[in-house]
Amino acid sequence: MGVMTAEPPPNPDVRHTHWLSTRPRLIVASGFMLFLELALIRWTGSNIVHLSYFTNFVLLGSFLGIGLGFLRVGRSTRQPYYSPIVLAALVLIVWLFPVTVDRQTEGVLYWTSLSASGPPPWLILPVIFAAAAIVLMGPAELVGRCFPELERLEAYRYDLIGSLSGIALFTALSFLSAPPVVWGTIAAIAYAVLLWPRRVWARAALLVPSLIVVGVLATETLTAGALWSPYYKVTYVRGYWNDVPLMNIDVNGIPHQQATPAKSRLEWERQYALPYERAASGKLDNVLIVGAGSGTDVSIALSKGAKHVDAVEIDPKLLELGRSYHPDNPYSDPRVTTHVTDGRAFLERTSDKYDLILFALPDSLTLVSGASSLRLESYLFTQQAMEAARDHLKPGGAFSMYNYYRETWLVDRLGSTMQAAFGHKPCVDIVSETGQQAVITAGLTTEAQRCGSEWAGATADTPPPASDDRPFLYLKDRTIPQIYIITLGLILIVSLLAVRAVAGPYRRMRPYADLFLLGVAFLLLETKSVTGFALLFGTTWVVNAIVFGGVLVAVLAAVEVTRRFRVPSLPVMYGVLVAGLVLAWLVPNSWLLSLPLPLRAVVAVIVAFLPIFAANVVFAKRFADSADATVSFGANLLGAMVGGCLEYLALVIGYQALLIVAGLVYLGAFALLPRTGGTAGGVGTTGAVKIG
Repeated sequence: MGVMTAEPPPNPDVRHTHWLSTRPRLIVASGFMLFLELALIRWTGSNIVHLSYFTNFVLLGSFLGIGLGFLRVGRSTRQPYYSPIVLAALVLIVWLFPVTVDRQTEGVLYWTSLSASGPPPWLILPVIFAAAAIVLMGPAELVGRCFPELERLEAYRYDLIGSLSGIALFTALSFLSAPPVVWGTIAAIAYAVLLWPRRVWARAALLVPSLIVVGVLATETLTAGALWSPYYKVTYVRGYWNDVPLMNIDVNGIPHQQATPAKSRLEWERQYALPYERAASGKLDNVLIVGAGSGTDVSIALSKGAKHVDAVEIDPKLLELGRSYHPDNPYSDPRVTTHVTDGRAFLERTSDKYDLILFALPDSLTLVSGASSLRLESYLFTQQAMEAARDHLKPGGAFSMYNYYRETWLVDRLGSTMQAAFGHKPCVDIVSETGQQAVITAGLTTEAQRCGSEWAGATADTPPPASDDRPFLYLKDRTIPQIYIITLGLILIVSLLAVRAVAGPYRRMRPYADLFLLGVAFLLLETKSVTGFALLFGTTWVVNAIVFGGVLVAVLAAVEVTRRFRVPSLPVMYGVLVAGLVLAWLVPNSWLLSLPLPLRAVVAVIVAFLPIFAANVVFAKRFADSADATVSFGANLLGAMVGGCLEYLALVIGYQALLIVAGLVYLGAFALLPRTGGTAGGVGTTGAVKIG
């Protein structure tokens, strides 16, 4: 074991004039870059309803900006004061022109065709994309300026340490439910630390946009009366309707649910009573409610005579509102046990059996950060999820779900999914043709259900059941919707033009085409890891934070190993990488879910992080010998942005097949390895990862 070949020394002509030395400045800038990306994703998504369906829009803009920031290094010596100025402009625009759903005009939230206030998507989304790119370009440029002052891998090492710090800080604020004014204050402090100029007039130019950001976010915090959960901006209004106390709850500007007395809810909407009528046994010794929310469904179960209720809710703030303000106080009842977790994860972990399991209007209204098309409740509606629910029923037990399903084919799809899981037709009650309000119930056996009328069954137009590999319930056809194709195409065109305008001729990046491809592949690999862990351990913000932190730790470990030891040659490491991808392909999620939780965690970490570790050993070797640290790193980051676009292939081929796509891209990168001038090849981290 020996030390690897010495990497190119830092540029002796580079001298910094900042009051912070290079290493702490790099850590602060890198941590701030990641923190700012996460904050933008969370805050813009809470005020622009269109981002509930284009969550990675801000992410792609961030990747573009970070890549441009690295490519801009050396082309200008001016400080990037444009970043706080554009951030202030973005915050003002979103604050003055939010896009929300009016409860008076949109009584029920559907998954498409929202009647929303504010600017149309074709106007506001490009503004957000461009602004996110410009804002993130500033911190990225500051990070990139540190790279020539250090050896390649040492600079990369401190960049990763900073990224981990950014994740840790944002995770802590999510745990504390800190409002955005705290995020804005931290951003203002970071700008001051990194950009503080010597001239008085320049200080004023820096302070004004920072004060605007903090002021707007403080105003929003005080006037909206919002609770900031790890998933939503939650607002609520308490009042009366026909002398009935109720609480209207909106999340991210969308009407979400009402907390009302059980008696009133049963009188207003028949769907809430039907599960109890369709369950033939009538026994309610033990009831499970997934999507318990503010507590109305729990209150109804208690009113029907339930002796014990397990109430599962993923959002702690919705549970908190129900505990404090629900008219029936269901969460104060000793018969109720609350669980703040993902519903599918609860089903996979619990050993309890139930007389009745209810999926009570579980619609998260948002996508999982880091996974372009995965909703918080996606894994609840797959055939495997309903089989898991079936396995937790007592003899004579029943499973039921209800919601406003909008489309007839969606009701039939869920009916056929339940039929496949239970082995017989379920009861399907269309309560209202308006919005396809329906209740779907299946007993453990046909004798355990009591249908009002027989369901006609699936038609030729009914899509097959969603699966854990393609958990896209609301996607009827195996295709990428045209709106996504057009949007992603425009993003790529704008990105090409932006790279040319900011970074100069493309020939600067030509020697690093392999690094570009490896950025593409790494994002696909990261997406597969995030979605896999979401299935295995829950689509919660905690799991996301752990996974992204784990990715960075694996990358940091790869860098440290490469710095300190002689690692195998690049062809050998590519072989290890391919072997890791094959292993991940061969190990099915169904087998992992069958393992006890501790063993499942160990095996899942090995399977997911082996290729990530190998990929970043390759990157470290290639990056250490690159002729231009900032251009090579920028090319890798731009590749990550393209990988973010290719994530949408999962809509067609599923998440498992992303491993094949990633493997092919890795082979392309290997083919493009420079054959002279030292070692080459690799795949890198994006330099900035994301969580919810």
